[in-house]
Amino acid sequence: MLTEVRTRNVSSLLAAAMKSVDGLAEMVKEEMKMHLSPTENHRYLMSQGTPALQYDGGDVRQWQSRLRRKLSRLVGDMPKERCGLRPRSLWKREHALGSIEKIVFTSEPYAAVPAYVCLPRDVAPPYAFMICVQGHNSGMHNSIAVQRDDEMQPIEVEGDRDFAIQCMRHGIAALCVEQRAFGERREQKQKVRFPQICHDTAMHALMLGRTLIGERVYDVDRGIDYLASRGDASMKSIGVMGNSGGGTVSLFAAALLPRIAFAMPGCYFCSFQDSVMSTRHCPDNYIPGLLKYAEMSDIMGLFAPKPVVIVSGKSDELFPISATRRAFRELQRIYDACGAEERCHLVVGAGGHRFYADDAWPVMMKEIEALQRTEVANRHPKGHG
Repeated sequence: MLTEVRTRNVSSLLAAAMKSVDGLAEMVKEEMKMHLSPTENHRYLMSQGTPALQYDGGDVRQWQSRLRRKLSRLVGDMPKERCGLRPRSLWKREHALGSIEKIVFTSEPYAAVPAYVCLPRDVAPPYAFMICVQGHNSGMHNSIAVQRDDEMQPIEVEGDRDFAIQCMRHGIAALCVEQRAFGERREQKQKVRFPQICHDTAMHALMLGRTLIGERVYDVDRGIDYLASRGDASMKSIGVMGNSGGGTVSLFAAALLPRIAFAMPGCYFCSFQDSVMSTRHCPDNYIPGLLKYAEMSDIMGLFAPKPVVIVSGKSDELFPISATRRAFRELQRIYDACGAEERCHLVVGAGGHRFYADDAWPVMMKEIEALQRTEVANRHPKGHG
């Protein structure tokens, strides 16, 4: 019996010793392993701590002020003085849903911005306007469902990207601006060597202390200047929408431009760590140093308490829905701290990387109609006729 106990003890000691040796060997193996991929280092850096200006509770407005100042610097230098818009009309025609006019205005020197102004039929001004921005496709012509090089020829637009048609159908006016490096504003003055149509423009912007996101947001801001000059826009009812690359600019424009009242970014909202830092994306998605200070939920949180409808695809591989839902919970926390959780919406379409009009518009229209009721009440308070 004693021999049996001693044998078991010896066996246990040997097993423990072997486990210890195996653990030591594993440690040595890990120490000798060479981490050659730069991504391993970047993922390690992302795992260390939290962004310096991430929302962590407390007064939302004070936090927003600090982060917005930092974000304004990070997106790069833009003109301190605004040049004249010098808008001019290129053509105008009637549409079954209203009227469409093509214009061009000047955003900054040597930066002309083509745009469509789409006014809904049987709606009296002042109009609620949606600024529509397309993503990585052939251009703003998709918003009105015509060919880029022959705007008299209608086309079928895939993925619900005919944004202006959707706006007019819902009684909303649209300003569809052509984004830098897309469509008619694609690079045409020098040879482009990379397959991404935005690559050279994004790199040039970085060398000049700018970012392409910052330049595109500035064009949206100048678009709002143009709407203010028209006299038929409700300046308290201006929104922004887009998908993918258009969703990017929609989100950053909402965060940085105080005149935007509602936003509908599509197929972009997620976490930076799980999207642009986890798979290949075009260079116009990147802002130097941003992840040191904030995650995407924080950037969208700068828009609180204004209404936002985030549109995502259940099987979007570029912006995975699991990470989107986690980021949305963080965004809801910011809205809740503002007392506005009911203004923060996530709609998820059944497919992949595209817009989902049937899911998104009913939610957005409730928010726009609520804004319009408030605006009317403020114009005609009780007891004042």
